[in-house]
Amino acid sequence: MIVRDWFSDRPRREQLYLLLMILAVGVWLIVQLIMLPASAAKQQMARNNELASEVLTRVDAKATRLIALRSATESSDRSSLTAAISRISKLEGLVVRRLQPNSRGEVQVRFESVEYDVLVKWLYRLEVTEGLLVIDAAIVRSSGSGGVNATIRVADPR
Repeated sequence: MIVRDWFSDRPRREQLYLLLMILAVGVWLIVQLIMLPASAAKQQMARNNELASEVLTRVDAKATRLIALRSATESSDRSSLTAAISRISKLEGLVVRRLQPNSRGEVQVRFESVEYDVLVKWLYRLEVTEGLLVIDAAIVRSSGSGGVNATIRVADPR
């Protein structure tokens, strides 16, 4: 009430000046306390977004390079695995009926009507000499000349 009495005792012109000054101080406070910090925060967020965009670009480039290197390594691993299997088969005199690489880096090999002893020598050479891994083998007696049919899954553990 003291302020109201003091304000009412002032002439109209001073009251108008005081109201304009209060309004100006209010606007100045709004600018200083709200607008400037918000503007600074906006600029900081823009800088952070630019930095994040640069990091994302670098990560994308590295990921693309890594994918290319992995696919090149996997394809060379598979080709060397199939080449080793073919080479050992020729050395043992076995005819491969099917040689099928899969997505896990393994190769499935199919033999039909082969001698059991020759197949066991092939398996031994595959694992001991070449260091390859036989994951599973299905060997059944063939209906013909006393040989066996075999389906074998091979991987390179390296």
